[in-house]
Amino acid sequence: MATCTSPYFTPSDTRSPVGVLTAIGTRVQERYTFSHIPQKYGPSFPVFKCSANSHSVNNKSQSKDPFLNLHPEISLLRGETNSTTINPRQENVTESIRDSSVSNNYNEAKIKVVGVGGGGSNAVNRMIESSMKGVEFWILNTDVQAMKMSPVDPEQRLQIGQELTRGLGAGGNPDIGMNAAKESREAIENAVYGADMVFVTAGMGGGTGTGAAPVIAGVAKSMGILTVGIVTTPFSFEGRRRAVQAQEGIAALRENVDTLIVIPNDKLLTAVSPSTPVTEAFNLADDILRQGVRGISDIITIPGLVNVDFADVRAIMADAGSSLMGIGTATGKTRARDAALNAIQSPLLDIGIERATGIVWNITGGSDLTLFEVNAAAEVIYDLVDPTANLIFGAVVDPSLSGQVSITLIATGFKRQEENDGRTLQANQMGQGDTNVGLNRRPSSFLEGGSVEIPEFLRKKGRSRYPRA
Repeated sequence: MATCTSPYFTPSDTRSPVGVLTAIGTRVQERYTFSHIPQKYGPSFPVFKCSANSHSVNNKSQSKDPFLNLHPEISLLRGETNSTTINPRQENVTESIRDSSVSNNYNEAKIKVVGVGGGGSNAVNRMIESSMKGVEFWILNTDVQAMKMSPVDPEQRLQIGQELTRGLGAGGNPDIGMNAAKESREAIENAVYGADMVFVTAGMGGGTGTGAAPVIAGVAKSMGILTVGIVTTPFSFEGRRRAVQAQEGIAALRENVDTLIVIPNDKLLTAVSPSTPVTEAFNLADDILRQGVRGISDIITIPGLVNVDFADVRAIMADAGSSLMGIGTATGKTRARDAALNAIQSPLLDIGIERATGIVWNITGGSDLTLFEVNAAAEVIYDLVDPTANLIFGAVVDPSLSGQVSITLIATGFKRQEENDGRTLQANQMGQGDTNVGLNRRPSSFLEGGSVEIPEFLRKKGRSRYPRA
């Protein structure tokens, strides 16, 4: 590599860019090393020297005469231009540029999954065991003993509230979990730094997950990161206290995420047999969290039949509010259609997807998955959703699912729909007030036989071919 030096007189203590590049997150900074410049030299000037020699610099290139080393301009006057000008006061001049293959790939979205508390950590552990790729896993807990058993990289296990809890847990108190997260706010910022999307997953009802998850999500969202919360509510047999704490935690979390998916554990009981052991029921809850995260992350991070732009996902999920998730699997000749039906009829969906303004769905199958099957599943879903809804889907091939098709569906935008309906209703009431001035009429109710006008985008042209079960 050619190097250039100017023939202008330059003090030996010249400012010299070493050219060290350091990658921090997704930002790259060029660092300059400044040699100490005595005041008598005044301002320094750049050095340029033309040479076809290698750019590497070592002590052999220095002149044997110390005076010439201190005054390289003398060598220039003599025509000795084969050596590279160096700073004799700097013992080691090195250039360390990170290999481009090691640096961040700016064409890929960086996704981090943060498991909070015991339930969230268990969900992350299950994701790792299932060989989930393309995401970075973190667990945050007040219980040091529980974190030691996790397969997560030790550098990505963050103990929060060290001074408050001393690593002994939150004792089922959400206030302690919240204060522990606030104590470790700076460490949390470092953990989520550089991410484009963060999943905050937790089991609501306890101490750490319930109290810390809203704080952690708020930190991520305040940094401009697309933040998605996926949490479970406790089983009924876990007691009323945990149920009340869970609802309070969900309300706080909703204010600090872009999209919130709540999975009621009680609804999972409808998908298992009465003889299912308790441990298996909790494992199923963890697995539902895993499927929710994977259903979204796979269509962004894994090259498949259909790839999705992260910007499209962000457009649907940013500031979307409460969302719903449905999961369906099937085998056989009509497996794709059946999986789609199972997803939209999933017990996890409290209401239908008709009112959603955004749909993100992912179909995963083995190497035998065909484009015809993808189309068959799409027809089932598109027949139910609002024609004006924004839909994004991805198709991923997983060789381990040979003969089986799995569909994960996320319905978002219910908050936006409610806001739009509220504005429409308010506008209609104001319009009626203008035309009925002095009539002193009150609006009729449904019980009195009144009717309400259904917006055009909610009207269905005939009954759906795939009614909800």
